[in-house]
Order: sequence, then structure tokens, then C-alpha cells
Amino acid sequence: MGKSKSRAQENNMKWWQLSLFGVGCTIGTGFFLGSSLAIKMTGPSLLIAYVIAAVGTYMVFDALSKMTAQEPLEGGFRSYAKKAYGRWAGFSSGWVYWVSEVLIMGSQMTALSIFSRFWFPKVPLWLFAAGYAVLGLVVILIGVGLLNKLENILAVIKISAILMFIIIAALAIFGVIDGNRPIEYPNSKKELLPGGILGLWSAVIFAYYAFGGIEILGLMATKLKNPKDAPKAGRVMLFSLMIIYALSIGLAVTMVSWHKFNDKESPFVIALEAYNLSFVPHIFNGALIIAGFSTMVASLYGVTSVLVTLAKEGDAPVSFSRTGKLKVPLPTLILTMLGIASSVISALLMPNKVYEYITTAAGLMLLYNWMFILASPRKLLKLKTMDKIKYFIGTIFILIAVSGTLFHETSRPGFFISLAFIGIIGGITLIMNTKWKKKRKRVLYPWPTA
Repeated sequence: MGKSKSRAQENNMKWWQLSLFGVGCTIGTGFFLGSSLAIKMTGPSLLIAYVIAAVGTYMVFDALSKMTAQEPLEGGFRSYAKKAYGRWAGFSSGWVYWVSEVLIMGSQMTALSIFSRFWFPKVPLWLFAAGYAVLGLVVILIGVGLLNKLENILAVIKISAILMFIIIAALAIFGVIDGNRPIEYPNSKKELLPGGILGLWSAVIFAYYAFGGIEILGLMATKLKNPKDAPKAGRVMLFSLMIIYALSIGLAVTMVSWHKFNDKESPFVIALEAYNLSFVPHIFNGALIIAGFSTMVASLYGVTSVLVTLAKEGDAPVSFSRTGKLKVPLPTLILTMLGIASSVISALLMPNKVYEYITTAAGLMLLYNWMFILASPRKLLKLKTMDKIKYFIGTIFILIAVSGTLFHETSRPGFFISLAFIGIIGGITLIMNTKWKKKRKRVLYPWPTA
């Protein structure tokens, strides 16, 4: 009775809360910082890349939410992959996700530490990283209720920072406030599409990074009071993000010529630096920290949830599913924190380029999982022709983003490293699949046959 009551209390999320949660765990450093690098590659045409990524992301969440509405499963995307294609699919999907998120969290914690040194330059990076890791753990241990409230609060703060930029930028464009540099409107094809089609193609992956986190939203959708509201929550979230991204990036590239952006500063700080607003760098440094921390905590929730369901279904040691007094099993926490710690140490010790290649690979691995999500409804749902077309287009858009990395020298090594990771996990999956087949034979035919 007590357990069913607590389960009912857990599954009481409203659709708009899930939308806000999605905004909270999606707007991260990929948008606040990574968009600068993408602008440098493709200029104002980055807006086209954001449209492609938004449509592709919507297709993924549409597939995930429809499966959730039909049958909410604790393991989310990996459980649907398993049900659709067999144990090998659930095993590989879960472990690909775990490895990629652990690597990404290491880079998030390193980035958070660097941002924090903007105010406290003498504090060692590792101390900040350890502090953020402990804070993240505390949130996860307290439970989903706190995670949801925290993400909602942080979402409001992040949106407020972006809205502040939009208002100041609009005032600057209409001449209400004056700066020491004229507005540099893009006024030619070369200004609108400086990198050509290949530059735009290469930048699509960075637009996808700004929408990353949709699979965590799928895991949280099982907490909805009415799981059938999941598609509506996703539509509202993605429509809101598209408006926020298009307005803010559109204003930034209208105010400043594309070649003045760089990968070390937020595009919003660069766009406003001519207006002598001393508070702007501090506001956006704070927004970067909040954005990085909220996506890190959401990822931490995702990797612990996936590891628990892997253990429950026999695809990881069973000890990873035994909770005891903690909200999360201790072995799961230990393994995840060891993975993150090694990722942070790698980030601090490896040459910048090498670690950047690894995190690019991790981001690509998440997109490979998205293709699994788009493929699963074909087996699990009675799809209309329109749905089949949508999910096919979604897959094509992801392939455009992945293949675009081959045309950019910084992203290209990450593509091949991602294939290496997939190869290793695929090899382990093949070995495990052989063991599962032998085990099934022993169960079906316990006696020797003549």
C-alpha cells in the first residue's frame, strides 16, 4: 500500500512541467558557447542548421513519446530498442548511452570549472570539478522531485538571461542605446553563407548539440500523470526552444559580422561588447555555469537510471539495481563517479584537441542512439504512412549532421573515434549475444540430445 502510494506520488508530473524540465536540461553550454563556433563556420545561415536540428529532434521525441504513451517503460529508449529488436539492441543502446554521457559529463565539469575561474582565478580546476560532482550527486540522491524543481528553476534563469540579451539587442538595433561600433548587418551572399554549403553541412552537428538531452526527457516522461500527454509536452518544448534559439542567434549575427565570433566567448557577450555594459560578461558567465550544471545533473540522472534498468534486465551486474536506503544503488553511483572522474582527469591532462575529439565522438554516439529511437516504432507501433515518412526524414537529418563532421577538420577525428567506440561496444555485444544464445539453449534443452 505504502509503495503504491509513493509510486502514485512520483507519477504526478503535469505536461507543462515536463516541457519546462525539457527546456532546463536542453539549453546548455552547447547553445550558450558552442553556437559561437558554429557561427564562425557558417555565419547567419546557422539558423538553417537550427531548423534542421529542431525538426530532426522533434521527430525523435515524437517517436519516443508515442512509445511512452502506449507503454511507459522505466528504461525509456533502450527498453523500447530491446523490445523492438531483441536483447542485443537494448544492451548496446544502453551501454553506448552510458559511455557517451560519462565522457560528456567530464567535459561539462571541466567547462564549469573554467567558467568558475572567471571569478575565482586562483582556485584549482579539480577542486571546482569535485564540488560540482558532489552537488550533482546530492540532487540525484534526494530524488526526482528535487531534480524536476531544480531544472524548472534553472530553466527560468537561463531563459531570463536569453530574454535579457534579446531585449538589449533589439534596443541596440533600433538605436535606443548606442555603442562604439555600428551594427554590421549581413548584406551579401558571402556574409549570409560564408562557408558555403559545406560550411553549413559541417555546422548542423553543433545545432544538434544545442538540442541534446531529448532521451532524458523520454526517461522523465514515465513520471507523467498521463503518459499520453508526452507528445504535447515535446511539441511545446521544441517550439519554445526554436523561437528562443532563432531570435537570440538571429539578433547576434545581425549585430556583429560572423568572422568576429570565436569558440572562447559566448556569442551574446561578443554581440554586446560594443555597448560598455559591464554586467553582461558576469550575467552570461553565470548563465554558462547554470546551463552547464543543469545539463550535467540531467545527464547524471540519465546514466544512473539507464544503468539501474540495465542491471534489472540482466545486462549489467545485478548489484547495480539494489537500492537499499539510497535512492540510487551504491555500486551504480560508484561506477558512474569513477567514469566521470577518469573523464575529468583526461580533460585536464590530455591535449585540448585530443579531448575535444573524444567528446565530439561521445556526442555522435548519442545521435546513433537517436536513430535507434526512430527505428523502434516500426516494430512496436501501428504507424500511419505519415509517421513512417516523418521518422525516415528524422533519420536522414541525423545522417546529414553525422556526415557533416567529415568536412570539418576539428570534428573529423571525432567521427572515426565514435566508430571505434561503437566497434568496441558492438564486439562486446556479439560476445554477450553468443552467451545468451547458449543459455537459452540450456533452458530449452536441459538434457543432452542424441
